[in-house]
Amino acid sequence: MSEVRSVDRVVIRFAGDSGDGMQLTGDRFTSDSAQLGNDFSTLPNFPAEIRAPAGTVAGVSSFQVHFADFDIRTPGDRPDVLVVMNPAALKANLSDLPRGAVILADTADFTNRNLAKVGYSGNPLEDGTLEAYEVHAFDLTGLAVAAVSAFGLGRKDSARTKNMFALGLLTWLYSRPEQGTLDFLARKFARSPQIRDANIASFKAGFAFGETTEVFTARYQIAPAPMPAGTYRQITGNTALAYGLMAGAAKADLQLFLGAYPITPASDVLHILSRAKDHGVITLQAEDEIAAVGAALGASYAGALGVTSTSGPGMALKMETISLAVMLELPLIICDVQRAGPATGMPTKTEQADLFQAVYGRHGEAPLPVIAAQSPGDCFDTAVEAVRIALTYRTPVILLSDGYLANGAEPWEVPKLADIAPIDPGFVTEPPTEGAFLPYSRDGKLARPLAVPGTPGLEHRIGGIEKAAGTGNVSYDPDNHEYMVRLRQAKIDGIADSLPALHVEDPSGHAKVLVVGWGSTFGPISAAARRVRLSGRPVATVHIRHLNPLPSDLGSILRAYDRVIVPEMNLGQLATMLRAKYLVDCESYSRVRGLPISLSELAEDLITIIDGKPMPDRKDGR
Repeated sequence: MSEVRSVDRVVIRFAGDSGDGMQLTGDRFTSDSAQLGNDFSTLPNFPAEIRAPAGTVAGVSSFQVHFADFDIRTPGDRPDVLVVMNPAALKANLSDLPRGAVILADTADFTNRNLAKVGYSGNPLEDGTLEAYEVHAFDLTGLAVAAVSAFGLGRKDSARTKNMFALGLLTWLYSRPEQGTLDFLARKFARSPQIRDANIASFKAGFAFGETTEVFTARYQIAPAPMPAGTYRQITGNTALAYGLMAGAAKADLQLFLGAYPITPASDVLHILSRAKDHGVITLQAEDEIAAVGAALGASYAGALGVTSTSGPGMALKMETISLAVMLELPLIICDVQRAGPATGMPTKTEQADLFQAVYGRHGEAPLPVIAAQSPGDCFDTAVEAVRIALTYRTPVILLSDGYLANGAEPWEVPKLADIAPIDPGFVTEPPTEGAFLPYSRDGKLARPLAVPGTPGLEHRIGGIEKAAGTGNVSYDPDNHEYMVRLRQAKIDGIADSLPALHVEDPSGHAKVLVVGWGSTFGPISAAARRVRLSGRPVATVHIRHLNPLPSDLGSILRAYDRVIVPEMNLGQLATMLRAKYLVDCESYSRVRGLPISLSELAEDLITIIDGKPMPDRKDGR
């Protein structure tokens, strides 16, 4: 019997061809870890190439899961265990492994042809290439095929169960519960008993292989992480975003309308909300991005909560209509799930390079609020906040997520709807007692009144031409135009007055270096800062959710530190904004690899900076 060792954390990456079931395997392992009460964070990594040839590096799909007995912030960046189904998966991921990492390899596809396809002159499992690692190479495909031979599936379908064999083996190795996966397989393949039973048999065979073979001298267990009492579920950013929009609409007592064109990686928002008709949600899958946002804006004008979801290229197409929403001063939520690169770029890879587009990317002076989620679960709270701002200030709001948050998962405490503060949309329902209704009059927040079209006595004119103050009539008067431009800007600037004070994390109280983050850099920054502090060096961090307008106390925070470092998955967009607004020398720390910022690399570089040395030059991407 193998020794059982307790460890505090493990990072596992499953990698193979896009048809090898790595996403399903990783998701199931995550779910089983969640059942044990571990904290976890995941990073699915999909091929950017459309239908890449089998066995090529471009076609490798991977799923990384980090699980631990303490609070973790990232999916990790250096796997302790790499499971590879072919040479391409090994080639694509080997450079990320630390010395001593475990490699579990399926030898079935390590043929001369497949090795040559990815540039191997010999078999790395046999020629000493992997001597720095603990390698366990098995014919997982052959073992899976043998395990399901009784079901008469044929070689191809039998081989497709190899991912379940691998999952069974890892389930045993890391002391995960079996029953969750067994129940899942029974449900997933309920309509095909033969496929169901074969996958179950393969999973059990993998578990038994680990238990009976003498290759593994130890298995591992990770204790549950301490978490506040509550009801938890595994949630991705896209799911949390959709649920947050529904919650915001419910708290405002408005019907949610989503107009969307399917686009990677935002499509799941449409898919999830389209299944919520029983909650009064209306979805429109439009023919293009412009039609989608136009329908959403029309819904807002009609008295619903209009929402549109997209990614960066779709944002560019929607901008004219978003400018119209600024002119009309109507609530509208634009969810931008960012992806890597200009044009089509790398649609399945993550980046946060749409900040300039969100803040500045419209014709004319068209200011609007921009907010960003920091984690998959935080997408829920950020969506509710976007609804609140949009309805309170009568403005479109851009909500920034990204591919890492959209597809990544973490434990999420399910909130009680009653605990979320109500949102008053403040519709005018009665005509004024004196004079005509003035659709561009203002309240204390400079927000104009909203009236549902067709309400007697509240008739008013709408359109994209400049509005006369008060009446909203068409105006070409130069003084009125300047007044309205400055008024719209002042309305957005005034949002800063309602924002909570920023939280600066500086346990020592005497840090000289401040690290500023936004969006999904929260995880790598907070994890890197934790590692830096463990080295005995003080460092402060602050995370910004509201990117336009920026919080009113941010300037004084930046000026309180000798050096300000701004890590971003772009070429320094927030750093540029901070320099321009506060005249503080904010140093950009840029990574544009289509991957989250490496916490290990960031921690090393912060230690160098705190020690008074120049910031390392890693512009070559290594």
